[in-house]
Amino acid sequence: MPLTIATWNINSVRLRILNVQRFLKEEKPDVLCLQETKCPDDLFPHAAFEELGYGHRLVHGMKGYNGVAIVSRVPFTGTAIHYRCGKEDCRHIRAWLDAGDDPVALDNLYIPSGGDIPDPKQNVKFAHKLDFYREIADWFGAAAPKAGARKGRRAIAVGDLNVAPLEHDVWSHKQLLDVVSHTPVEVELFGRMVKSRDWIDVPRRFVPDDQKLYSWWSYRNRDWRKSNRGRRLDHILATPALESAITAYRIVKDTRDWDKASDHVPVLATFAV
Repeated sequence: MPLTIATWNINSVRLRILNVQRFLKEEKPDVLCLQETKCPDDLFPHAAFEELGYGHRLVHGMKGYNGVAIVSRVPFTGTAIHYRCGKEDCRHIRAWLDAGDDPVALDNLYIPSGGDIPDPKQNVKFAHKLDFYREIADWFGAAAPKAGARKGRRAIAVGDLNVAPLEHDVWSHKQLLDVVSHTPVEVELFGRMVKSRDWIDVPRRFVPDDQKLYSWWSYRNRDWRKSNRGRRLDHILATPALESAITAYRIVKDTRDWDKASDHVPVLATFAV
């Protein structure tokens, strides 16, 4: 069956619920992963998703910042909430999607942005980000099924990972080398995470590494299309067991022009599972 998964840092799900509903009506993904929902669980707008057929939901949020959610037309066979770096700050959830006799594990991540100073000694936020990457790489590696296992190998990880790893994932490689999200230490740790399960960078299967590809444009740019100073911070990764199942991807840039737009845009990928 075709399975389309979307990821979107919505920057407040209640403030932008009309945009979320519009996106779901227009694109009709099977699963939507949201980050930065900024919403306690008891205030999450469940009814808006239920009305559109997204009857399976896993939410993990808090007041004012962070927060992740998975809303789905596809049933879950299980769910889990994970805490990282000794903090209960709502950044990682997992749902197993019912896709035959071998469910697909789906991780939704909101990795810390890291503040403005790319020095872990001067900036505790940056130190937290680096520690998060180290921990999640170790966790992915430990969670991988043993060699020869026939099940549990199909996994997808999505979210606002807050690193633009490639030269053409940013508008200026040289100017952003000392800017948080594209520094060498972040790129190295992103690569370590990718190697932990040999993750496939799904959008880059369709767009060559030497072509620009962005999912975020700062609110500071009034004419974001003209300046086009973007970064690719939002990712969809898949394990090698799904390599032959990858069929399509999209980045829906037009949402950046909508009323009360998030500074991130949705990224989608389709798999034949």
